Amino acid sequence: MLTALFMAVLDVFIVNVAAPTIGSELQASGADLQLVVAGYAISYSVLLITGARLGDRLGHGRVHLVGLAVFTAASLACGLAQGATELIVFRLVQGAGAAVMIPQVLSLIQRTFTGEARVRALGAYSAVLAVGAAAGQVAGGVLVSADLFGTGWRPVFLVNVPVGVLLLVLGRKVLPLGGGAGRERARALDIPGLVLLAAAVSLLTVPLVLGQEEDWPLWSWLSLAAAVLLFVLFCGYESRLARSGGAPLIAPRVVRHPGMGPAVFRLLAVMSVNAGFLFALTLHVQGGLGYSALRAGLSFAPTAAVFGAVSLTWRKWPGQRLLAPAGFALAAAGAAGVGLAFHGGGDGGAALYAAYAAVGAGLALAFSPTFTGALATVRPEDAADASGLLATVTQLGQLIGVAAFGTLFLNRLESLGAPTAYTSAEAFSVSAWALAGTAAVGAVSGLVLRRR
Repeated sequence: MLTALFMAVLDVFIVNVAAPTIGSELQASGADLQLVVAGYAISYSVLLITGARLGDRLGHGRVHLVGLAVFTAASLACGLAQGATELIVFRLVQGAGAAVMIPQVLSLIQRTFTGEARVRALGAYSAVLAVGAAAGQVAGGVLVSADLFGTGWRPVFLVNVPVGVLLLVLGRKVLPLGGGAGRERARALDIPGLVLLAAAVSLLTVPLVLGQEEDWPLWSWLSLAAAVLLFVLFCGYESRLARSGGAPLIAPRVVRHPGMGPAVFRLLAVMSVNAGFLFALTLHVQGGLGYSALRAGLSFAPTAAVFGAVSLTWRKWPGQRLLAPAGFALAAAGAAGVGLAFHGGGDGGAALYAAYAAVGAGLALAFSPTFTGALATVRPEDAADASGLLATVTQLGQLIGVAAFGTLFLNRLESLGAPTAYTSAEAFSVSAWALAGTAAVGAVSGLVLRRR
């Protein structure tokens, strides 16, 4: 299950480094490349809640395998695509497969483990979820630079195929394939809620991933405003449905669960910082410093390695109640340190790696205890609701981070004139300070909420 999760998260980011090669080989326009990168994230975000509910209705193990099969087949189709349009369509299908299979991972953890075993499983989940982001950049750089058998960018998709086939074979033997919550729950599937939420998330994600390339036209702002309106309508509809004795898409008791609201805010903050940092750093090292795909990908290895190590060991650290605020503070210091290391257009020197490690450790401490705490005490019957909610929040946080900090970097770079190592470093410094400020807000919010 965690290997499938890793593949799905990896594919959000693995295409970033491969995008220039894809563009040259398929004669893809800038808009085409943006849809290749963003199409996966759009369908993934829109369908996560739906995927969670399908698992609750039809059986989490069975639905996970169906999603995995779709994801694997779409990965093969992406790797064999002969044109940009084909690749965009297959990326949308790949994201849909990921959205169906990934919520089942959390749901099965919630339903299978209890007590300390559940905490360990959630810790492993959170480690894989966030390490996959940086690992995607590393893997993309390695695979594109290797140019296996002259296939160029195609291995970034084809690598999923043998792993997916193996997981399908193993999954049929080890996963529970029984039915879902029963016929009564199946009849109560909240179709209007699904439609409202899918429309709201679509209207939110599309301008976030396409707005920068299009210079934020009027339609992007109208789309964001419509998304807010639909979210309000969705919340009102769900509340009325719950009061009338129906089965809402997300049970109100999950949203009202102690700590769920603050956890959602902190997860949005930490995933925004994580994705924004990776995106802005990619733009700087490849566009400003001229790093190759391999060198750019390997730049993220220290952050990924430290993130993984801390995510797997944080439960043994002292001061458990203060780990998340301390993690945000450390991430703020690390982001500022990376900005200072690159200041002036240099390559950062030895201090850069210490700053990378601080970012990785800080984000892990901010993310893992928050995520685990939000889910550790949720009732098993609410596993699908909580899984879909938090999976969607983490994905939206990444999209917000890329849109906000990517826009800040690109706008600052444009205002400085011709892109050079120096101007790119100046633009990245502005983004780094904004990232540090966002992480500092997370630290303060954690301390205030803890004190209360």
